[in-house]
Amino acid sequence: MKKLALIITTLLFSVSVFAQEDVTKFLGIPVDGFKPEMIRKLKAKGYTEHSYKPDVLVGEFNGRDVEVSVVTNNNKVYRIFVQDAYTVDEYNIKIRYNTLCEQFENNKRYISMAVEGQSIPDDEDISDQMLYEDKRYEALYFQVPEQVDTLAVQTALRERVLAKYTEEQLANPTSEMQEEVLKATFDIAFEIYKKKSVWFTINKEGNRYRILMYYDNKYNEANGEDL
Repeated sequence: MKKLALIITTLLFSVSVFAQEDVTKFLGIPVDGFKPEMIRKLKAKGYTEHSYKPDVLVGEFNGRDVEVSVVTNNNKVYRIFVQDAYTVDEYNIKIRYNTLCEQFENNKRYISMAVEGQSIPDDEDISDQMLYEDKRYEALYFQVPEQVDTLAVQTALRERVLAKYTEEQLANPTSEMQEEVLKATFDIAFEIYKKKSVWFTINKEGNRYRILMYYDNKYNEANGEDL
């Protein structure tokens, strides 16, 4: 198992993996706990109550006026929903969307699993694509882990590998087996990464548009337990 252990160790420190308590953050605040406490923390950041929308806060985020909502499941916070306070035209929404993609991709606190860039081509007609092709413009990123739980990942990886290979086989792994270990490691890492997703989309309202953003703590998301 020494060779396999070396492969595992190398992968663990080339791919960030984190413990379950390391959850998505919004403005440095964990997207977790109970709604009143989350609202209190957001107000401490300068957000104020909306004048006529209950449970909605208003303020500035990333240089834009926004409306912020706290979404719960079984009384636990699992999402911070942020939407632009004002709509813009098609030209400006494309710039806004692509600027956000660039900001996320240049931010070391985030990682994208997309094979290609997620920005919109300059010559693409957003209006036609959304109206006639039913296209949704969404960009997905993941917050980079802050903690490393190598033992948990090693245990999960060992279980998956031993379900297919024996200890004797793993003592002298073939190139195919090493590729399997690599794939299993990245699969496990992705399962953890996806719990800290941040994504945004374009919402069309007549001939106007706005950005909707979602900071999700997938650990607290509904999984059909109430069905």
